[in-house]
Amino acid sequence: MSEQHQNLAIIGHVDHGKSTLVGRLLYETGSVPEHVIEQHREEAEEKGKGGFEFAYVMDNLAEERERGVTIDIAHQEFSTDAYDFTIVDCPGHRDFVKNMITGASQADNAVLVVAADDGVAPQTQEHVFLARTLGIDELIIGVNKMDVVDYKEDTFDEVVDEVNQLLQQVQFQTDDASFIPISAFEGDNIAEASDETPWYDGRTLLEALNDLPEPEPPTDAPLRLPIQDVYTISGIGTVPVGRIETGVMNIGDNVSFQPSDVGGEVKTIEMHHEEVPKAEPGDNVGFNVRGIGKDDIRRGDVCGPADEPPSVAET
Repeated sequence: MSEQHQNLAIIGHVDHGKSTLVGRLLYETGSVPEHVIEQHREEAEEKGKGGFEFAYVMDNLAEERERGVTIDIAHQEFSTDAYDFTIVDCPGHRDFVKNMITGASQADNAVLVVAADDGVAPQTQEHVFLARTLGIDELIIGVNKMDVVDYKEDTFDEVVDEVNQLLQQVQFQTDDASFIPISAFEGDNIAEASDETPWYDGRTLLEALNDLPEPEPPTDAPLRLPIQDVYTISGIGTVPVGRIETGVMNIGDNVSFQPSDVGGEVKTIEMHHEEVPKAEPGDNVGFNVRGIGKDDIRRGDVCGPADEPPSVAET
């Protein structure tokens, strides 16, 4: 396991192949459990389609995600040489906005998926705009479904131009964007350079992910922790859960929840089912605050220091 962690958003229009790409990334990095592949292999052979197990993994990812079985893309992890990535998946535009605002999916960087045969679609624009607004630093653009357009270089170039115009519109640094011709379905330029695109001599998608800049943890800013859920756990009591965006939380700190406007002293902090003395940006924590009950706070509240509480707008 690599030390560095990144939250990676996979964004783009709904039919441009995001699920397939996620499946492919998990598959290529050995993050889909072997038994899952095995199960699909048997299924494929039963139906006389041996060798199609990967396609099955793909198709089933989408379905399983709806049924909540085995593989949950909403919080899937894979590792490259440089980073442990958590994929922050953005299923629908509405959820995406809501998740981004509650901090459930504060991504450091993003992969924008644009289908070669379709180019910039309405959701492509919305997602690029959101990524820009929400401070995504670098964008890797996977021009997907190159297999559908016979791996034509001019089609790729057209899409690159179109996306670049969009990036300029929202004042995204186009120098910080890298374009890669890929086929998530066939696996071109994901883990290995593809023979199908001899005209492309850039990085594969996994290389580009490896080369992303390290996120700078904003430890010196005041504590801000958006609450994703509030649990009641026997023996502990009320446990709000969320990811620290900025600052540091220590046991013994006096904190305030806004806009609920309640507060108290942090008694315990837990991460990955272990008690820890402090937590920093990027850490997903559960914590218990003296005197705070389950009905005092709610999802969407933001926790901060009592002496520098999160500010609340009137409207």
